[in-house]
Amino acid sequence: MAWTCSGRTNAELVENLFRKGLIRSEIVKGAMEKVDRAHYTPSPSRAYEDSPQSIGHAATISAPHMHASAAESLLPFLHSNARVLDIGSGSGYLTAVLAEIVQRDEGRGGGRVVGLEHIPALRDLGERNTARGERGRDMLGRGRVKFVVGDGRKGWRRDGGEEGWDAIHVGAAAAVMHEELIEQLRSPGRMFIPVEDSRGQQWIWLVDKDGDGKVKKEKTMGVRYVSLTDAPK
Repeated sequence: MAWTCSGRTNAELVENLFRKGLIRSEIVKGAMEKVDRAHYTPSPSRAYEDSPQSIGHAATISAPHMHASAAESLLPFLHSNARVLDIGSGSGYLTAVLAEIVQRDEGRGGGRVVGLEHIPALRDLGERNTARGERGRDMLGRGRVKFVVGDGRKGWRRDGGEEGWDAIHVGAAAAVMHEELIEQLRSPGRMFIPVEDSRGQQWIWLVDKDGDGKVKKEKTMGVRYVSLTDAPK
């Protein structure tokens, strides 16, 4: 179903994803309409394909339907004051989409999204891509979006992370369910994370922490992501 969603424009791509039920909410649809995928892909001619693309450094920009799935999964926690961590931010595309969701009530709230990369060149790429659009430049300028360098397996405790994150997205497959990331979830909070099992199969897990701090882990769909590893030497 997903491969039939490609379009000739950003609006057509998003509309196709919506019609197929891969985008379910008007909020996620509106955010993805505001973030032009052509600003984040290396090939302008393939910008609106519903497929992953290499962005160098053994990293990819995921297919749009996977970004839609992540945004929809985290949506209940993406309120106007949310602190959001995007681990493995890569091209910066989903970081910008999540920021648009948090900022959907213009001028209200103090939410922010931090894109975390272990490769400095990718950190710079995400920031540069986001700055290609007027809305992205505005969010960067107001500190609503920020890109940083660090080991995503350890999360990020600065820039609003000291008090935890309402939502964490992990854009690379972890070898284990990193407890340090769960610890950094607020109560309540949710994490979207691909984890590889002992047979090499990757699965998306939704990790919820309720208001009392109780953690629930739900295994959902099978996927294929690059691995969450050390930065290349």
